[in-house]
Amino acid sequence: MSQQIPYESLGKGKTIVVFIFLLAAVWYLPWRAGVLNEDHLVFSVVLYGAELFSFFTIMLHLFMTWRLTVRKGPPPPPRLRVAVLVPTINEPGDMLRQTLLGAIRMDYPHQTWLLDDGRRPQMRRLAREIGCNYLTRTDNADAKAGSLNNALHHVEADILAIFDADHIPAKEFLMHTLGYFSDENVAFVQTPQEFYNLDSYQHIKNSHSRSVWSEQSIFFRVIQRGKDYWNAAFFCGSCAVIRRTALDSIGGFATGTVTEDLHTSLRLHKKGYTSVYHPETLAYGLAPLAIGPYLQQRIRWGQGAMQVWRKEGILFTRGLTIPQKINYLASAITYFDGWQKGIFYIAPALVLVLGWLPIVDIGSATFLWHFIPYYVLTFWVFEEINRGYGRVLQTEQFNMARFWALMVSTLGWFRGKIAFFVTPKHVSALHGDSHYMAPQYSVLGMNAIAIPFGVWGLSGYDALPTGALIANILWCCVNVGLAALVVTTTHLRRHRRNEYRFPVPLVVRIDDPSDLTELAMAEDVSLSGLRIYSRLAQEMTAHGKISGHLFIPDGEIPFSAEVMSENTGEVGKARTVGCRFLWPDDAARDRLGLFLYGSDLQWRVLGLSEQVHTPLENLQLWLTGQGVHADTVQRWIPVFYQRLDVPGDQQWVGLISGNASGPRTFLTYDALGPEADVQMLMQGKYWQQSLRVRADFSARVGSSAAPVYVYQAAERATG
Repeated sequence: MSQQIPYESLGKGKTIVVFIFLLAAVWYLPWRAGVLNEDHLVFSVVLYGAELFSFFTIMLHLFMTWRLTVRKGPPPPPRLRVAVLVPTINEPGDMLRQTLLGAIRMDYPHQTWLLDDGRRPQMRRLAREIGCNYLTRTDNADAKAGSLNNALHHVEADILAIFDADHIPAKEFLMHTLGYFSDENVAFVQTPQEFYNLDSYQHIKNSHSRSVWSEQSIFFRVIQRGKDYWNAAFFCGSCAVIRRTALDSIGGFATGTVTEDLHTSLRLHKKGYTSVYHPETLAYGLAPLAIGPYLQQRIRWGQGAMQVWRKEGILFTRGLTIPQKINYLASAITYFDGWQKGIFYIAPALVLVLGWLPIVDIGSATFLWHFIPYYVLTFWVFEEINRGYGRVLQTEQFNMARFWALMVSTLGWFRGKIAFFVTPKHVSALHGDSHYMAPQYSVLGMNAIAIPFGVWGLSGYDALPTGALIANILWCCVNVGLAALVVTTTHLRRHRRNEYRFPVPLVVRIDDPSDLTELAMAEDVSLSGLRIYSRLAQEMTAHGKISGHLFIPDGEIPFSAEVMSENTGEVGKARTVGCRFLWPDDAARDRLGLFLYGSDLQWRVLGLSEQVHTPLENLQLWLTGQGVHADTVQRWIPVFYQRLDVPGDQQWVGLISGNASGPRTFLTYDALGPEADVQMLMQGKYWQQSLRVRADFSARVGSSAAPVYVYQAAERATG
């Protein structure tokens, strides 16, 4: 079946880089085996083993990602019975409310079920209020898998859609995924698990550009698409749809491990079913906010992978094809990266302090002639095969952050029953995470102390060859830098708000006590508050009350708010104010939630991207004279506008980017067609400007409320 699926190959240029890397590996690794230092043989063999493990995992990664499937969902078949299952145990009610609202509003007829393992009366009331089904049970046997299996006894459906309590689905989720089930052999369709809180621990966001990268970018943008080619993509526990009869054929969701998703996938593949990875992001969840929840989650995943490996065998189990076995092995063995990285983090310190050389003294030139080409090409290949999602520095930063957690997780192989823990979602649960950084502090201190030890040993006793001393000092410096980066980043990433503030621009009309009404800009919007940019900001005082209307695609939302903070400008006047909403009821709040959550609004409107050019692509751009230009963050200005092709003086409200050079980006909630002439009045804080533009359609960004339309606006002469 994999050969019938359209795919994206690696490409000629990247393939050449891979083959050069393989030649360098043939040059380096056998040579490296011949220069082991017999005086310190155990240390030498362990370090060489770590290098071999690294090469082995690269080869597995190459096998998985050489070809990436290109999927486009077929139209959904009619009259499928669909049930949406949302399991919960202790997640906050406000979070579940957004997930359930998004689930209920999905297109295609379906039932939504809240599966409450916490047996909380407020969850029963929430389900009744929102209009979804509620189901609980008397115990928590088998954790999430048990809750889902219990639902199978009460729910009549052909297809089950699964969402974690924090994953809010897009309106079109079912319409874009159900079509694959026209093939009777498809057991499940998995979509990416994307996250709306771009300030999470696993995100790196460049505040001066449109670049956002997540530690899971490689997995969901590259690895899962590569696995899909080999019919080995696996169910990730959320943002997926599963055929009921396929589940019944394996006895329901797999139990006995803390990763029921991976385990269930493997059993379905062993049964001969096929899987689909649909690469379009159709749901957005809450990523771990701090290092504690982040590492707890990785430990649970690793422990579950070890349990599945032990229970199912993977390599020697029956029912899987050889490519499927290789793919599952690659997923399980990746947790042993922690041991490999740990060896690399302590090795140079041992060399400098104890004088243990892992190779015999062969001279610096000979060593560098073999070492440098291999390791430079290793990092280069990593960038190329990950198609711009690799980002070596950021990946190594997270390798440093999680290496100890991965080491601990592999011990799950030797453990029997492991308790299932939900990743903490409360901001209040994130304090006291300092002990999670003890391994990084240890690496930092060990390598920092080893440097003067090495220098002293050379100058006093000539204990190390000069080349070995310099190489290991540089190696220690890299380790110190990575550990310091993790420690600093972790300490700086503090969350003072209970909710994520979406950086999407909104138009606000503020009701001025002097009966003047003006447009203002709002950003950093959440269900609890927002920040307003306005001329009137200097007249607003802390704890004062304001009122106005928020403009969203399905109409205006009246609001009242309390001013909580002021940000002063250069002349000492308030430039912006931070406000806390005072909602009279849930109706207006829910409308704003449906607009903010469950869509890629912030990505599309702000032009954010996870992908960057690889070294080869940068080289090609440079050779062709195109250069590499970083996109800067856009500033937005609210506008009243009139369509010149529509008679009358009707006015609409929109937003236009503040860059005056080149085409601007124009956002509106009204479809203007492929192109339109527009006359607009831009509303700055202290100025107004009339502008005529030609608006050319660029994109339609959906939300659970209504779409936002994006146009490229080129200024036209007014005379």
